[in-house]
Amino acid sequence: MRPLTNRPNRIDPAPSRMAYRLQRWMLTPGIRAGLRIGLPLGLLIIGVGTFLADPARRANLVQTYADIRASIEARPEFMVNLMAVDGASEQLVNDIRNVAAISFPISSFDLDIEQIRSRVVALDPVKQANLRIRPGGILQVDVIERQPVVVWRTNEGLSLLDDSGVLIGTVAERAARSDLPLIAGVGADDQVAEALALVAAAQPLKGRLRGLVRIGQRRWDMVLDRDQRIMLPSEKPVRALERVIALDHAQDMLERDVTAVDMRLTARPTLRMTQAAVEHWWQIRKIN
Repeated sequence: MRPLTNRPNRIDPAPSRMAYRLQRWMLTPGIRAGLRIGLPLGLLIIGVGTFLADPARRANLVQTYADIRASIEARPEFMVNLMAVDGASEQLVNDIRNVAAISFPISSFDLDIEQIRSRVVALDPVKQANLRIRPGGILQVDVIERQPVVVWRTNEGLSLLDDSGVLIGTVAERAARSDLPLIAGVGADDQVAEALALVAAAQPLKGRLRGLVRIGQRRWDMVLDRDQRIMLPSEKPVRALERVIALDHAQDMLERDVTAVDMRLTARPTLRMTQAAVEHWWQIRKIN
């Protein structure tokens, strides 16, 4: 037997403690992702930063981008050549073109559709507007125009209002829109719907209606020809007017020497006679 002291030394195959820790660290998911993604990305950022550090390179890059974009925007399929307006009167069409202030041809990328729409809707006669770019380079403007339903007389003149009381425009004289009923008084524009209901209820008066006057921003006076007035209450004025019309049909009340029919107290209607009728009545009293 060989002595134990003569055996050769064997190399231990196990890694050292430092090598073992390094291998475990390299197997960490975060470190592996950093080496696989973070390191190339960092090198790319460093390279791009180094390239853009030169002002001349940056200027050339910006100019190239601007040229490419301009070439795309100027292509024929992106150009808008004219505007088409539907649903508006001739005067309103001209007003829309003026407020839009577009110089054709123009690239669709340079058109702010929402801004143009806000300008169009800001016009008094416009109730609603929709804008879109049609094929063929046409800016289509579809308009719903407000329709005047009454003429409102104020100290400033005659104005046209729609059914919501929104101002549409003005007229120089009453004869220009004699087809529309006339209202007057402060606050009359806030009660256009009620005024229209009274006008509709007054149809049996056969064209004697001259207008409606808002009194104290609370109630209406209906003005007829021959300087007659029907003084309506603030509550349920249509029903009070219907009572007056029924009395007129039964007794020809409005054909007599009456200057006013006071319905402000619905339970106690009052008639106001003309001066001549009052004097005649007093003469009859003296005879009796």
